[in-house]
Amino acid sequence: MSNTRPTIAPAPNGPYLVKDLKTLRNSKGDALETQPTVALCRCGQSERKPFCDGTHARVGFSDEKLAGRVEDRRDDHAGTEITLHDNRGICSHAGRCSDGQPAVFRLKQEPWIDPDGATQKEIIAVVKSCPSGALSYSVDGTEHRDQERDPAVLVSRNGPYLITGGMELADVPMGEGASREHYALCRCGASKNKPFCDGTHWSVEFTDEKN
Repeated sequence: MSNTRPTIAPAPNGPYLVKDLKTLRNSKGDALETQPTVALCRCGQSERKPFCDGTHARVGFSDEKLAGRVEDRRDDHAGTEITLHDNRGICSHAGRCSDGQPAVFRLKQEPWIDPDGATQKEIIAVVKSCPSGALSYSVDGTEHRDQERDPAVLVSRNGPYLITGGMELADVPMGEGASREHYALCRCGASKNKPFCDGTHWSVEFTDEKN
């Protein structure tokens, strides 16, 4: 297998074609077999999840973005010691921020982010756990958006593919202020913001018991 950095190319109305991937794991921690090019399902209906079995063609899967998606816009929330940057348009709604620091990431409140709701250290730890790249932070005028990690794809439980390590996503515009080191790709087939996950897997009750 090549030592070059892996790349991901979404095939038109078809799977994600991932080249040179060495690390592919499911949510149970199992290592999944890789090939020089791996085709990962994104219609959500393959019988061989996470791998594509051609079902997308039979069901008429479309990779178009849909009306009603959240606007791609980054907002800044300045606090005493830290400024938080947030783009709701690329959020995958994993809930790590609101579960981890509910006094900072306040559901059903406006503004929904209070950058003074926890210590700088506590906030940074939660931001680093964001899988979609929707969140980043600045301290003393320097923005921190990416992390140093090896390239990997995690098949999350009943949810998206979590990409880390700066894998190039070919021919896909990234969201405003989005991380290129980590992002979440839809695999249920129902996101309004394809190829990115928008949390729709929750409402369509997507399941993949094997992974």
